[in-house]
Amino acid sequence: MTTTSPEAGFGARLKAAHERFGPACVGIDPHRGLVEGWGLPYSYEGVERFALMCVEAFGGRVASVKPQSAFFEVFGSRGVALLERVTKELREAGTLVVLDVKRGDIGTTMTAYGEALLGKEAPAPADAITLSPYLGYESLRPALDLARDTGRGVFVLALTSNPEGAGVQHASTPGGTVAGDIVAAATRDNAEAAGRGEWGHVGFVMGATIGSALDDLGLRDELAASNAPILAPGFGAQGGTVETIKEVFGASVERVIPTTSRDVLKAGPDVSSLIEAVERTRESVARLA
Repeated sequence: MTTTSPEAGFGARLKAAHERFGPACVGIDPHRGLVEGWGLPYSYEGVERFALMCVEAFGGRVASVKPQSAFFEVFGSRGVALLERVTKELREAGTLVVLDVKRGDIGTTMTAYGEALLGKEAPAPADAITLSPYLGYESLRPALDLARDTGRGVFVLALTSNPEGAGVQHASTPGGTVAGDIVAAATRDNAEAAGRGEWGHVGFVMGATIGSALDDLGLRDELAASNAPILAPGFGAQGGTVETIKEVFGASVERVIPTTSRDVLKAGPDVSSLIEAVERTRESVARLA
């Protein structure tokens, strides 16, 4: 299968992938516990075998895959080169890659992060990356605009499930709350795509287990109007279910991307078992459509 082309906007390509494969996103998280749980050594060689078996099992079977950059960076330049290979091979198989890097900075540094991960000259650009907006949403502008201009996307941390997140994300601002300001800003960035009837290139990271946060902050209608894809970690082992996702996201559920790692990865190291786990996940989240 040919490499996923960025010629169409990210939101349009993501929606098309969901229509073909369903909304599931599977993580590649080669941390020590999972790698050793497969009977592999926690070394570069062990992580390489782990990651490439995941590529074989997931590529061309799900809409998107989310490698966690940190677990590759642990092994220095070899780990980064492996992450680039994983990204290229997944995209060649027709699977979108959401690289979980959570970058956030200002000025020329933010520009360089964007060029390194999304730019036309990047060694292995992802289809989308995760970003942290807590130096201010507009500090991300270089990456936001580069993603738009290259047909790629970003997912901005907005409402996460970790206990510490609420202290920042729920905090009051002159416009409402930090999370609300992020939703409003992304809605503006997605307006052009909305006018074309497409999902926007700016998405959110919102935990599948955030409970009543959208209602508590008065953001349910704003989220529905945002035209933003929603990356929702926490499905499966962390407690998120199809039912809780429907309850949490309501009218926005069609744009939710439930992400799971452990529930699928624990099926390794046999590739056929990983494939079976992926198929079970796809069948489960198909009920969100």
